Amino acid sequence: MSEVPHTDVSRPSALPTANLLQRPTISQSLVEQNSAEYLDAVEEEWNKKVDMEVETLVDGMVDLVSLASIGDKDKFRIAQEAFQAQSRAESMVRATNSLLSITHSMKLLLLLSDEAQIAHRRDAELGVVRTERDEARQKVAALLDDLLRSSAPSTRQQGQHADNK
Repeated sequence: MSEVPHTDVSRPSALPTANLLQRPTISQSLVEQNSAEYLDAVEEEWNKKVDMEVETLVDGMVDLVSLASIGDKDKFRIAQEAFQAQSRAESMVRATNSLLSITHSMKLLLLLSDEAQIAHRRDAELGVVRTERDEARQKVAALLDDLLRSSAPSTRQQGQHADNK
């Protein structure tokens, strides 16, 4: 009987009587997923959130740089650009706060996550490194044996020449 890996990730679900924001197709697909698929979907969702906030910051910086043009401007144009810069800066602050919140949540997920998976990966990597080390030792021993065998006949021949003299 093969065991399905379990995680400590909570799977929020609606009560059977709840009808607010009930999406039957999504909740059914979450229940049918195994742990790896569920975690991949959560990771993809986090990546989308981060990408969206970073894109907001980049667009904001581009807009602020374009608003910072120097030239002859009347008071109306200056006021309009100041308002645009202020509203863009506010959206950038919201995006930055959102990124900070995402970072905090990801840190908590890492700290509170199941360490068995991390330990399993570490042990697997340690096994691979030990296997590679043993193979390298065997190669070095074989090369050293070959080197000693090839130098041994020449030493014997030198010893025989010394005995003949």
